[in-house]
Amino acid sequence: QVQLVESGGGLVQAGGSLRLSCAASGRTFSNYAMGWFRQAPGKEREFVAVTSWSGGGPYYADSVKGRFSISRDNAKNTVYLQMNSLKPEDTAVYYCAGGPLVTTNPRGFGSWGQGTQVTVSS
Repeated sequence: QVQLVESGGGLVQAGGSLRLSCAASGRTFSNYAMGWFRQAPGKEREFVAVTSWSGGGPYYADSVKGRFSISRDNAKNTVYLQMNSLKPEDTAVYYCAGGPLVTTNPRGFGSWGQGTQVTVSS
C-alpha cells in the first residue's frame, strides 16, 4: 500500500486551468498504476484518467479527453492531473488512487487519497 495526499484543488472560472498533484509515500509507488477519479454531489465516483507504472497508456474518460492530462514523476513519487478548459460540470472532489493494474474501475485501486475539491464557476 501507498499513502496518497492530493493538493492543488480550488475555485476557478470556466475555461481556466488547474493542476492537481498527488504525493505518495512508500517505496512501491513506482510499481503502481495511478489513476484519478472524481465524485460530484449526489453522483457515483467516476473514472477520469489512469496511467501505468511507467507512464504508459494513458487513458481518459471521454468527458475529459483533450482537456486533461495525467503524468507522473516516479523520482518524486508524484502523479499529476493537468486540467485545462475547465467546465462547470467538472466540479467535484478529485481523488488519486494507486493499484496494481491499469483499469478504469475504482474497485481495482486499493490505495486512495482524501480528495481535493475542484469548483468551476460559470
